[in-house]
Amino acid sequence: MKECLLCTKRLTDTPSWKSLLGLDQQTIICEDCSKKFQRAEIKEEDISVLDKVTSLYTYNEAMRDYLHQFKFLQDIALASVFANEIRARLPKDAVIVPIPMHEEKLITRSFAHVDEMLNSAHIPFIHLLKKTGTEVMGEKTKAERLTMKPLFKLIDPLSIDQKRVIIVDDIYTTGTTLRHAATVLKEAGAIRVEAVTLIRA
Repeated sequence: MKECLLCTKRLTDTPSWKSLLGLDQQTIICEDCSKKFQRAEIKEEDISVLDKVTSLYTYNEAMRDYLHQFKFLQDIALASVFANEIRARLPKDAVIVPIPMHEEKLITRSFAHVDEMLNSAHIPFIHLLKKTGTEVMGEKTKAERLTMKPLFKLIDPLSIDQKRVIIVDDIYTTGTTLRHAATVLKEAGAIRVEAVTLIRA
């Protein structure tokens, strides 16, 4: 019998015609754990260089614990917890671009968490951005963020000319990271740049 990935409580799936045909989504966390996450469904239009930003959940205690276990304790199985929600927000006609990790952080953490969330949701994506530094936005003052050098450089400008691009990241804190990414993509010719984040801090 399967166990909840978060609390190890036994999961009880009720058989349905969808599950018998292999069409049903697998349950990987229990109902009690699922209820602890607080929906946000925040949608904002025309945020600086971003045409639209959508955030799915708020940053509460349950989400903090989830992120800690997923990112810092490197529990890669948790990448699939929000796969259905992420898949539902990413249209097939857009170019999906994850916010990358810096190479040094990727070595330390062993996997790129945003990439793994997209893989679990079966969402095709391409790496168009390369992180130029290891700065943490939440540790900087507003004045420091306004005077920062570009956080990203473009890898392949030809693939997004006149296309709709959606940036994906785990958490929206100050918005600086997303704005820097959107600026680079717009300068490369993207006709529209949106962002989807799992969490709004």
